[in-house]
Amino acid sequence: MDKFVIKGGNPLVGEVEIGGAKNAALAILTAAIMTDEPVTVENIPDVSDINVLLEAISVIGATTERIDRHTVRINGSTIGSISVDYEFIKKIRASYYLLGALLGKYKRAEVPLPGGCNIGSRPIDQHLKGFRALGATVEIRHGVIVASAENLHGAHIFMDMVSVGATINIMMAAALAQGNTIIENAAREPHVVDTANFLNSMGANIKGAGTDVIRIRGVEKLHRSSYAIVPDMIEAGTYMFAAAATKGDVLVKNVIPKHLEAMTAKLVEIGCDVEEFDDAVRITAKHRLGRTHVKTLPYPGFPTDMQPQISVVLGLAEGTSIVTESIFENRFKYVDELARMGASIKVEGNTAIIDGIATLTGARINAPDLRAGAALVIAGLAAEGITVVEDIVYIERGYEDFDKKLRLLGAEIEKVTEEREIQKFRLRVG
Repeated sequence: MDKFVIKGGNPLVGEVEIGGAKNAALAILTAAIMTDEPVTVENIPDVSDINVLLEAISVIGATTERIDRHTVRINGSTIGSISVDYEFIKKIRASYYLLGALLGKYKRAEVPLPGGCNIGSRPIDQHLKGFRALGATVEIRHGVIVASAENLHGAHIFMDMVSVGATINIMMAAALAQGNTIIENAAREPHVVDTANFLNSMGANIKGAGTDVIRIRGVEKLHRSSYAIVPDMIEAGTYMFAAAATKGDVLVKNVIPKHLEAMTAKLVEIGCDVEEFDDAVRITAKHRLGRTHVKTLPYPGFPTDMQPQISVVLGLAEGTSIVTESIFENRFKYVDELARMGASIKVEGNTAIIDGIATLTGARINAPDLRAGAALVIAGLAAEGITVVEDIVYIERGYEDFDKKLRLLGAEIEKVTEEREIQKFRLRVG
């Protein structure tokens, strides 16, 4: 199994280029099958989640063609099946977007109940509620969601809770329903907006994305398009907090600074210097940072996907910080791994009480999920000595060239497979 071996203690310094948003790409690549004309999607990240989704799309019969590493052409005219294989859905939760796409286009879809990172309960009841409101019959048979409709019709849907996945799934199905749909209490995340913009580029009529009320006027069919995905705010945030943890100075390029405001506000609050440009942010940490309190919230609040990363930074800050996780109940599994490195964190329910320490020490640790894995790499970069992060398959689900980009910033990190490679690394770095 691949792992990262890291010698900590180097401040990250330099520039890093951010790729396309994984979460937007998963929705947009799925939506691309909703037309029978070719669609070109640019700025997709080359990560395992995307590659698994493209394989799932190919298996149901759509044509997928890699133009280059970050560009794909998809043609949904060749789809021969509305049933998605469990092998794909158990690997990436976002395969459930095929429900909304296939139901909208063919008025029928069969998708297994989703998998993905084990970070807590993520019910899909809001998705099913939305499909039923649009006129679909939805049943769960042998672990498979089966949705079908004679015709989909517009509806007024109030979401019981803010759900990015449900908002996107309902939006896709409603784009090809008859009449008008209103989604209230809709998610406002940038990838919801990006998906709506992409659907509109194919001829959909969606207004209000980015607010809590989305209005959709159904159209008969969608057409060809060429579209570039927005930058990944979570990848950007990860490098921003890595700069903070290592007392570095990093220019994070190809970002939309507005998407990063919840994160930059916290970095400023704990003592970082943050400089914003049109499409970049520079993070500088010149001294030991201070304490703060954080509560994860739907966008534009502090992202749950950045909770492990800020917890690592606060674990090295002066004073006691409190981090409250209000989205997923199982997102503190990385705390036991940080404890191996000397961190002082106590978890009570959905809250972590963090007593900052001056230094972490290297250890052998396991990545429990995607974002926690990235956070543990940050801990290794800031720690004294050698850290080995195992199970990096999770990290590679969402970060392209993570070790390469970190090396360009001065990190001593290598991807290895065997124990002897770890020993060679130890000898080389002293």
